[in-house]
Amino acid sequence: MKFVDEFRNHDVALALARRIAREAAGRQWKIMEVCGGHTHAIYKYGIEDLLPPNVELVHGPGCPVCVIPMGRVDDGIAVARTPGVIFTCFGDMMRVPGSSGSLLDAKARGADVRMVYSPLDALKMAREHPDREVVFYAIGFETTAPSTALTLLRAAAEDVQNFSVFCNHVMIIPPIKAILDSPDLRLDGFLGPGHVSTVIGTRPYEFVARRYGKPVVVSGFEPLDILQSVHMLVRQVLEGRCEVENQYTRIVRTEGNPSALEAIRKVFKLRPHFEWRGLGFISLSALAIREEYARFDAELRFEVPGVRVADPKACQCGEVLKGVLKPWECKVFGTACTPETPIGTCMVSSEGACAAYYNFGRFSRAATRLQVLQ
Repeated sequence: MKFVDEFRNHDVALALARRIAREAAGRQWKIMEVCGGHTHAIYKYGIEDLLPPNVELVHGPGCPVCVIPMGRVDDGIAVARTPGVIFTCFGDMMRVPGSSGSLLDAKARGADVRMVYSPLDALKMAREHPDREVVFYAIGFETTAPSTALTLLRAAAEDVQNFSVFCNHVMIIPPIKAILDSPDLRLDGFLGPGHVSTVIGTRPYEFVARRYGKPVVVSGFEPLDILQSVHMLVRQVLEGRCEVENQYTRIVRTEGNPSALEAIRKVFKLRPHFEWRGLGFISLSALAIREEYARFDAELRFEVPGVRVADPKACQCGEVLKGVLKPWECKVFGTACTPETPIGTCMVSSEGACAAYYNFGRFSRAATRLQVLQ
């Protein structure tokens, strides 16, 4: 295949769906797509409606914005409100609600909060405003950590004095392990995240198959990618195999991206523990800036509250991120909680499960069945 429309071929998709329906017949299947990008593709292209009713796809904790707890949002807002600070972040992070509003609300109240597309944009801003402190709110899994690491290396090489990073980079393997250790969720396998795997490769998932007996297929994001990956998982189970397979071979390599991994190792270290929305504190699950680059660590340069904040009682983002609930099973989904008036992070992010279900999934077969039952 050379062109994107080949990955969306209607006839091939139907043939794959029929094959899955035939081979998966006779039992119930539950497969977790870890990445929020997969969730959006599944509902944007109607993949769930192509699959037989006995094959269920559930969302996992692979949205980088969604897993940030409210306390860390409040910490960022506290830094943004510091006089003389230009606070920069990605666009979807600006609308994530904290305990008393979002970064966008802080901007409306006078804080200098600006959207950037890259940490290098924030570093450029620091050069252009030497009289101001420029802070970059770093989020994301191993996918975005290399860009932050390379930006810090450049800031160190240029000796930029007024630039710092509020680091919230997390790692994909610890939450997968936490989900596997959860007693309230039965899974037949995982659709492995494509973007993260371009950096870390496929080897880190081998413990899932070896220790927990669950197959993993690293998948691309086009409709045929996802359908083929589901079929590969079904075939593994039926054949009695339990392996890590790579469907996304055009991008992902077994060893990952050595240069990106080296940049991460050079700049970051593991945090002893980090709080995840819905999953609580998970040890060794996030990154912090190493001592050699401590002068660029916003948590050391500024005072942050560091207070744990409970999620709103009405919000069930935690259950959604663990695959326990479908977004439309949340009591406030589509009513009090919408993309325009989000209560939880899953409705804010461009990779959030609730946003995907709201924009596309409301019209799916499963949503219709639920509405009829209610």
